[in-house]
Amino acid sequence: MKDKEVDVEILDTTLRDGAQTSGVSFSLQDKLSIAQKLDELGVSFIEGGWPGSNPKDIEFFKAAKGLGLQNAEIVAFGSTKRKGIPSDKDANLRSLLEADVKTVVIFGKTWRLHATQVLRISPEDNLDLIYETIKYLRAHGIEVIFDAEHFFDGYKDDREYAIQVLKTAEEAGARTLVLADTNGGTLTHELDKIIRDVKLHITKPFGIHAHNDSGLAVANSIMAVVDGATHVQGTINGLGERCGNADLIQVIPALEIKMGLKAVKAPREKALRLLTPISRYVYELLNWSPDPYQPYVGSKAFAHKGGVHVDAVLKVPRAYEHIDPSLVGNKRTLLVSELAGRAAVINEALKLGLKLEKQSEAVSKTLEEIKMLEAHGYSLENADASIHMILFRNLGVKTNYFEILYWMAMARKDQEAIEAEGQVIVRSDGEISYAKAQGVGPVHALDQALRKAILKKFPTLKEVELLNYKVTVVDSGRGTASIVRVFIEFGDGKRRWATTSASDNILEASAAALQEGYNYKLLMDDLRNGKVF
Repeated sequence: MKDKEVDVEILDTTLRDGAQTSGVSFSLQDKLSIAQKLDELGVSFIEGGWPGSNPKDIEFFKAAKGLGLQNAEIVAFGSTKRKGIPSDKDANLRSLLEADVKTVVIFGKTWRLHATQVLRISPEDNLDLIYETIKYLRAHGIEVIFDAEHFFDGYKDDREYAIQVLKTAEEAGARTLVLADTNGGTLTHELDKIIRDVKLHITKPFGIHAHNDSGLAVANSIMAVVDGATHVQGTINGLGERCGNADLIQVIPALEIKMGLKAVKAPREKALRLLTPISRYVYELLNWSPDPYQPYVGSKAFAHKGGVHVDAVLKVPRAYEHIDPSLVGNKRTLLVSELAGRAAVINEALKLGLKLEKQSEAVSKTLEEIKMLEAHGYSLENADASIHMILFRNLGVKTNYFEILYWMAMARKDQEAIEAEGQVIVRSDGEISYAKAQGVGPVHALDQALRKAILKKFPTLKEVELLNYKVTVVDSGRGTASIVRVFIEFGDGKRRWATTSASDNILEASAAALQEGYNYKLLMDDLRNGKVF
């Protein structure tokens, strides 16, 4: 009995199975916040946790009552009862009743190996535990989703017994039978064959719970739906034990966009555009960097670098994109690099409000300079400000509002502390200024000295903050004399930009990237005020 509002029910288990990811620990507030986001997306079920396993999950079910969810139903997770203990005395079942939910997910052993060698009970006793557990919960008016744990391994080991487990759960009153690839080792063609056989022996709706140990959790989930599954379990960003679970960020758009099936209750256009922000929100709560290459939602998922690709995408986006990125709340990125063609440079110019012809001299010179710089260790594809400054210079626009004539940075350590000092001499419109400053390190001291030297003449630079500073060794073969690449991100509260430079001296590369970043701010202010052209 699947949800009538959707073709395929989505059960999100980020808060339960996802919480078993190595290095993940959700606070109670994290869990409540994620639940609200999932409700906005419109999943059918949110598996809140295992109330019989820890106090935090018990608190979650109490607190979740006040969320006022509009689409999703909070469900609890638990195991079958223990052998030799009456159902009404079993602590696990009691905790499920106390969670006060309408639906619970019960997992039971499907693999003989687990029954006999893990639980140390007979296969027949295992069937009795499954039947009695589901019957007891149904007698209390609770719907049961039965997770047939290790189903595919169990089927391969003893087909008849695995199917008997499903039939037992079905007879006891389970609403949905979920086939779990708990070890994640089932290949897609095997899963397809097994499901087609299983369908001949059950009458209740069935679902899939796939782990990603073979890298096939998403593919197996989609294959199960093709074979008739109307219930899919997974997590945001594929969180989960070992290699994770099926990534719902990939499963949902595949079902909705590619297969035309309704999988979330919120209107399709609204729901799918939430996928990118929800994915990044969960990463942020975990203090993890988002996977830039994650399908659909990664920052590089629709990034085009090759010249032929960029040219084609600008003409016909679907020439190199499987969907419109805006459908899932993402955006297209056209990267400028040594592989780029004229179309990429023209696209960067358009961002600045400049319309250039492909064969213009400025475009040619800019492309040549980019290729030359990248051959010397630069990487410009993410350094938008550096690209724009090259383009403006080749258009004959003044880009140096100031230049550093001299710099010095040093650090010293004694038994008490580390001290760093920076000095600069700067020229602007013929005026010379000198400044020195202290810092936590030589680069910081250099930046502080530079700001001190230029802020009086350019007070708007007070708005600028350094948001990110990264150093990459370009050629490690020369050891500490290797060329390094510096990447700096800036922000002024209204926009962000980035510059890059490369040198065999980290301080020289840093000074150049800082100088370009501050000059870019001044140039953009003038461009906005109509003072450039």
